[in-house]
Amino acid sequence: MDLPWMGAVHRPDGHSGRRNYHLHLIYHDRPAYEQPDGSLRFLAIKCPLCRYHAFIPDRRTSGSNDWRSARRGQSSLAMSAQPQGAEATAAGDRPEDRLPYSVCVGFGVGSLGISIMLNTVTVFFPVLMTTVLGQSAALAGILLTVSKIYDAISDIVIGVASDHTVSRMGRRRPYLLAGAFISALSFMMIFMPPSLDGGWFAVYMGTALIVYSTGYSLFAVPYVAMAGEMTDGYHERTRLLSYRTFFIAIGQLVAAGGMAAIVRIAGGGSFGYAIMGAAAASIILTTMILSFAGTAKARRVERAPKTNLPKMAQVASLARNAPFVRLMGAKAFLYLAIAVVSTTKLLFLLNVLGVGYDGLVHLTVSQNLVAMATVPAWTWAGRRYGKTFCYLLAIAILTLLYGSYVFTGPGISVLELWVRGAVNGIAASGVTLMGIAMLPDAMEYDRKKTGQRREGLYSSIYAMLEKVAFAIGPGLIGVLLAAAGFVPTTGGQIIEQSQSAVQALYAGMAVIPALLTLISFAIMATYRLDAAALKAIPEYDARS
Repeated sequence: MDLPWMGAVHRPDGHSGRRNYHLHLIYHDRPAYEQPDGSLRFLAIKCPLCRYHAFIPDRRTSGSNDWRSARRGQSSLAMSAQPQGAEATAAGDRPEDRLPYSVCVGFGVGSLGISIMLNTVTVFFPVLMTTVLGQSAALAGILLTVSKIYDAISDIVIGVASDHTVSRMGRRRPYLLAGAFISALSFMMIFMPPSLDGGWFAVYMGTALIVYSTGYSLFAVPYVAMAGEMTDGYHERTRLLSYRTFFIAIGQLVAAGGMAAIVRIAGGGSFGYAIMGAAAASIILTTMILSFAGTAKARRVERAPKTNLPKMAQVASLARNAPFVRLMGAKAFLYLAIAVVSTTKLLFLLNVLGVGYDGLVHLTVSQNLVAMATVPAWTWAGRRYGKTFCYLLAIAILTLLYGSYVFTGPGISVLELWVRGAVNGIAASGVTLMGIAMLPDAMEYDRKKTGQRREGLYSSIYAMLEKVAFAIGPGLIGVLLAAAGFVPTTGGQIIEQSQSAVQALYAGMAVIPALLTLISFAIMATYRLDAAALKAIPEYDARS
């Protein structure tokens, strides 16, 4: 547990039995590491198990005499702990780094609600606006873009605030609770809009999207930051975040396939979307509350250590975190590609392939079933071959898949939809898991270089880039379709679009995302932070 301790083994004396070899152990409940002058630097983290007597096992009943025989005849033996922490993780995670199954599940289930929030709005909002409410694709894109710009700013504010929050629930969990209720409310507002005309409708929907963005940030940013605090294990972080990846796949399945089925069963139109919004809000609220409760016993940092660095020096230190800069650069282009595809997908299925909502269900079910099934394989591969290699492999698969949509057209078979969904699931599982599993490594790099605990700030930048990508993506596609002459309809009606509009949909589904993922691959190929490199970095010393 990296706890500073002092121990002494005593042999029997005249006041005790001749078999009374015993150990005295004194320890502190805060991890620490030894500084060059021999003093100990104590961290803000508390050991959550140290309050229980069972934390120290009774070594006399272990069944082995080696411990006693090695010290028999000695009056005492002074011992001091060696700093381990992140330095030990490269050689293999320690037993105390492993998280209980209940905590992993409790953490992971929160991503189900996040996934439903992100994917439902990304997939269905443009369709709701253009085929149900009779609004232009450009207006839908602009509203999403404005809300995401607001979202990017709120991410930073919430991330920094959570770094400095002090409460009996910890730094992060109060935000999870608030985010759960606001997120559910926003879905009711978006998918059950009142009848308003002209500019008032745009104002209302813009407000609903701002509420949506606020709820998303309140939950998602502190949620991701928690992963950097819950364990020091290099590979255990991948294991923890594999649960997040698993529940993301379920969320995507529910968001696209399940919600599409609800719209169809409810008869489509405004009523179908209202029923879908209510169902999504219920699931979002339930899963986020479960995650709030499930992380109650997780290890946490009570408060961030103070720093004497000026504000501008703190900002400059972020830019000097080369692994984080490269990881964010690759993520920005990758998620921009995913945002473009997500925005285009349903319109492409409806207007180009002609497979409608059923086609979306086939693609989504196959993708996410395979994604869930391959999470353990990616977790093993990350340990065996390294996170960077696996991330690059997943990006390469995604690039080839996106590019291949150029060769699709009307009459596509259900089998091909399932194969494409399965390949997408393999790539998406790897991209999602490896991308987020490398973020805590970049956080640890920062801690070793600066001595600061800025998990909230780092997770807010990570989330902000995702929001920026999902702001630019829908806006880009909305403007592209409007320029190409895409004709919006009402009541879910599908009409034959012009050749230029069809070409624009092909660009949004294949050409643009394939180019963006190629750029992401090129950036990620320069990433160098692995377990050995992280181990080689010494702990921060304020005096140096």
